[in-house]
Amino acid sequence: MIKHLNIEIKLIRKKCKKYQNPIVTEIADLTKSPFKVLISCLLSLRTKDAVTAKASRRLFDVADTPEKILKLDIKEIEKLIYPVGFYKTKAKRLNEICKVLIENYHGKVPNKEEELLKLKGVGRKTMNIVMTYGFHSAKHIAVDTHVHRISNRLEWVKTKKPEETEQELLKAIPKKHWHDINNDLVMFGQNICVPISPFCSKCPVNKYCPKIGVTRNR
Repeated sequence: MIKHLNIEIKLIRKKCKKYQNPIVTEIADLTKSPFKVLISCLLSLRTKDAVTAKASRRLFDVADTPEKILKLDIKEIEKLIYPVGFYKTKAKRLNEICKVLIENYHGKVPNKEEELLKLKGVGRKTMNIVMTYGFHSAKHIAVDTHVHRISNRLEWVKTKKPEETEQELLKAIPKKHWHDINNDLVMFGQNICVPISPFCSKCPVNKYCPKIGVTRNR
């Protein structure tokens, strides 16, 4: 095991208790709905949490099942989810996914990773988010840009791509931390360990961090 890894995870988690959970986690906690986790995660791609939160709320207030979304035309979906990034593409994608869910899965989100990955627009990050926070799987680690960056910055891994990071973290991190590590590192990456000029002076793991790739900090 990587030296100090357990300590670092615990310190990061304690620090992040003061911050608001990522919106997809919030939706998972509030709704207990794999479908809403899937849709909000797709909306969140290339989009800030505040925008995703409002767009998800507008959409779910009108249509919160695959059947209801399919009753909307594409323009209506676009209007509801605007201004999420690539909202026109995402409106079409939501329509396509809802059709597949109804035709192939009785309107339910599949709880197997190979089936989730068949859905258009669902990559490993989204699949892992749905499995972890939609279905409460303890066997997956969702890796986004925050998790990838921070894991390499702390030298938990030495990887170039998020897919590689996922596989290395599954080896490096004790299973008891798998479920929450995405949530912890997203909050940490949004508030402390930001991409440029991280707040090392406020960082609870500053003394352990080798600061890989950091050229300037605060």
